[in-house]
Amino acid sequence: MAAPEEPELSQAQTEKLLQFQDLTGLESMDQCRRTLEQHNWNIEAAVQDRLNEQEGVPSVFNPPPSRPLQVNTADHRVYSYIVSRPQPRGLLGWGYYLIMLPFRVTYYTLLDIFRLALRFIRPDPRARVTDPVGDVVSFIHSFEEKYGQSHPVFYQGTYSQALNDAKRELRYLLVYLHGDDHQDTDEFCRSTLCTEEVITFLNTRMLFWACSTSKPEGYRVSQALRENTYPFLAMIMLKDHKMTVVGRLEGVIQPEDLINQLTFIMDANQTYLMSERLEREERNQTQVLRQQQDEAYLASLRADQEKERKKRAEMEQRKQEEEKVRQSALAEEIRRRTLEEEKERKSECLPPEPPADDPESVKIVFKLPNDTRVERRFLFGQSLKVIHDFLFSLKETPEKFQIVTNFPRRVLPCLPTEEQSNPPTLKEAGLSRSEVLFVQDLTDD
Repeated sequence: MAAPEEPELSQAQTEKLLQFQDLTGLESMDQCRRTLEQHNWNIEAAVQDRLNEQEGVPSVFNPPPSRPLQVNTADHRVYSYIVSRPQPRGLLGWGYYLIMLPFRVTYYTLLDIFRLALRFIRPDPRARVTDPVGDVVSFIHSFEEKYGQSHPVFYQGTYSQALNDAKRELRYLLVYLHGDDHQDTDEFCRSTLCTEEVITFLNTRMLFWACSTSKPEGYRVSQALRENTYPFLAMIMLKDHKMTVVGRLEGVIQPEDLINQLTFIMDANQTYLMSERLEREERNQTQVLRQQQDEAYLASLRADQEKERKKRAEMEQRKQEEEKVRQSALAEEIRRRTLEEEKERKSECLPPEPPADDPESVKIVFKLPNDTRVERRFLFGQSLKVIHDFLFSLKETPEKFQIVTNFPRRVLPCLPTEEQSNPPTLKEAGLSRSEVLFVQDLTDD
C-alpha cells in the first residue's frame, strides 16, 4: 500500500522551512519539516527546542536519548583570538598574586562545587526559555542603568531574529555574551564597548546582539556557542548558505585591538559575503524576470479571457435577441389566432338579420377605414353592442375601433362602461330606419 502524499507547503511555510534549516544546520528537510509541524510552524519555538536538544535538554516531543547528545563545536576554520590576563610585574605584583592565589582557588572551587550541587538539587532555571525578547530588553535596561546611554545599538529581538535579519540583509552579526559575575566584564564594558570609536565602528558595519548569560536567552546562546571565558564576542555571517561563526574574540580587548580584529575577520570573509550577494542578486534578477514573464503571461491570458468573455457576451446577446424576436413572433401569432377565434365566436353569437319588410328593422351602411362599405339590417330593440360585435367579426375591421355618426358627429356607446353597464338600444341611441355610420381605427391609440 502506497504511503499517503504529504500536503504541499505554502510560500510562507517554505520560507520558514529554509530559515529553520539555516538557523539549525539540519541537513534533512524532512526532519526540519517534522520539527516545524510539531511546533505548529512557530519558528522561534522550533529553533529554541532544537537548541535545547543540542544542549542535552530533551525535546518536549521526543523521549530522552539513551546516550547524551554530543555536539561538536570544534571548527579549525573559525578565527579565534583570546586575550589572556596580564601577568604580574615586579616583586610586589608577584607577591600580591601569590598571596591572593589560594583565596582565588578556594573561592572559585567552592563556587563551582556550590553550583554543581545546586544543579543536582534543582535544574538550572535558565535551561527553559519562556520570554526571549523580554530577556534581551531586560539586559539592555540593566546595561544602560550601569554603563549609561552611550553604547552600540543593541538589537532588540531574539537571537534567532537577529540571525534571520543578518541573513536577509547579508550583514555581519556580532554576538556579545555578558558575564555578570566575571571580573573582566566591567572593565570591558566601560573601557572598550562604550568608547566612541567602537560605537561608531559597530553601528556602521554590523548588527550587534547582546544578552547576559544569567538570562535564559543568553544562557541558551552561550550553550550553543560554547564560550571559554568572558568577555566573549562571536562574529556570525552567511557563509556557504548557512549562518556560520567566522570569528571568536575572548578576554579583555582594547578598543583599537577590537576594531583591528573585527576588521581582519571581515576582510578575510568578504569574498564569501560578496559571493552570497552576487548569488542573491542573480536569484533576484531571475525572480524578477520570471515575475515579468508571469505578468506578461497573465496579461495575455486576461486579454484572451476578455476576448472570450466578449465573444460569449455577444453570442448570448444574439441568442437573447433571437429569442426575443421568436417570442415576439410567437406572441403575435397567438394574438392573431386568439383574435380570429374571438371574431369567429362573435360571428356565431350574432342574432339573425331581420327581413327588409320588418317594420322594426334598421338598415345601416358601415364605411370601414379601408374605404369598403358593409350593409346589414338590425332591430330597433337590439343593443348597440350587437352592431359592435357584427363589425368586430368582420375580417376587414381593425382590432380596436369606434362607431361614429356623420351629422351631428357623435360616438355611439357600443361597449359597457362603469357609468353604463348596458349599452343603449338602437332606438335609444336615436338611429333612424336608414343610417350611414363610420368605423374609426383605434389600433394605434
